Amino acid sequence: MPYVLGIAGWSGCGKTTLIEKLLPELAALGILVSVIKHTHHHVQFEPAGKDTSRFRAAGAGEVLLASPQGFALLHDGDQPLTELLARLVPVDLVLVEGFKMAAIPKIEVRRTDYPAIEDPHIIAIASDCSPDSSLPVFDLNQAAEIAAFIAASCHAGF
Repeated sequence: MPYVLGIAGWSGCGKTTLIEKLLPELAALGILVSVIKHTHHHVQFEPAGKDTSRFRAAGAGEVLLASPQGFALLHDGDQPLTELLARLVPVDLVLVEGFKMAAIPKIEVRRTDYPAIEDPHIIAIASDCSPDSSLPVFDLNQAAEIAAFIAASCHAGF
């Protein structure tokens, strides 16, 4: 089972950007990473009337769309994080954006203009300010330091 770590924060605070910066740093440390992104927005994977949308409209429980560039598994309905994790190929670490109610360790992305997140699962803070906290606080722009903390957390099984 991989180490699962959430990246939490208010909308627009830089969660996706932080994950994007962490991925090459974690790879350089030899950590194999997958990402799960949860959104409340409507996502259309293929326009109406195209093959996969027609299969789904006709009643297919899942449609797997494959191409030389990769594949996507289309499944109706919101899925629990545990089920999504079970579908991933084995990796060392899964970074999760969204699923804010999940009982998983999280790094909070905290900006000057945003209030702190009240979540007992926050284990560290990545920030553009210097919040007063008993938790480890990292400069949001120092992805290498945050990645080193994550690597240590993975190995400790936080």
